[in-house]
Amino acid sequence: MSSDSRVNLYRRAVLAVSIGLLGTLAGCQVKPLYGEASGTRKLMASIAFSPATDRVGQEVRNQLIFLAAGGQGEPAHPDYIVNLVVHSESTDVLINNSTDRATAGRVTVSADYTLKKASDGSVMRIAHRQAVALVDFPTQEFAKLRAVRDAENRGARELAELISADLASILAR
Repeated sequence: MSSDSRVNLYRRAVLAVSIGLLGTLAGCQVKPLYGEASGTRKLMASIAFSPATDRVGQEVRNQLIFLAAGGQGEPAHPDYIVNLVVHSESTDVLINNSTDRATAGRVTVSADYTLKKASDGSVMRIAHRQAVALVDFPTQEFAKLRAVRDAENRGARELAELISADLASILAR
C-alpha cells in the first residue's frame, strides 16, 4: 500500500468518525433546570415539607421552602410531600497538644428524605445528602458555642441547596 493510499484512508476514517460524533452530539439536548419552559419552578412550588424536630432541621426546612417556592411559602394543597429527617454532628479535628483543647472542628449536617406524590403516596425518590462546615473554636466558651451554631447554619443552607437541586432534577424528568 502506497503512502498516498494510507493518507487517503486515514482522512476518510477521520471524516467518518467526525460525522458520527456530530450526529451523536446533535441528539443531545441541554436545557436549564429551573427554566420556565420545563415547568420545574411550578413543580417545585407544589412541594410540602414535613415538620422539623430540632433547630438545625428547622433551618434546613425553612431554606428548602424558600428555595422551592421562591419565598411564597408552602402550598395549601401540595402535589408532592417530602419527609425530611435531619441530623447534625460536631467533631473536633485539630487538638492543641499543649492545652489539650480543640482549636478547629467540623460540623456535619445530614438528611434522609423521601419524595412522595401526595395523590397516591407513591415514592419518587429516597436519598441521603450531607454537607460539611468547618469551624474554628475560640478559647471563650460562648464564642465557641456561637461558632458551632454558625457552622450548623452554614451546613443547613448548603444541605438545603443540595436537596433542592436533587428534587428539581427528579421533578424535571
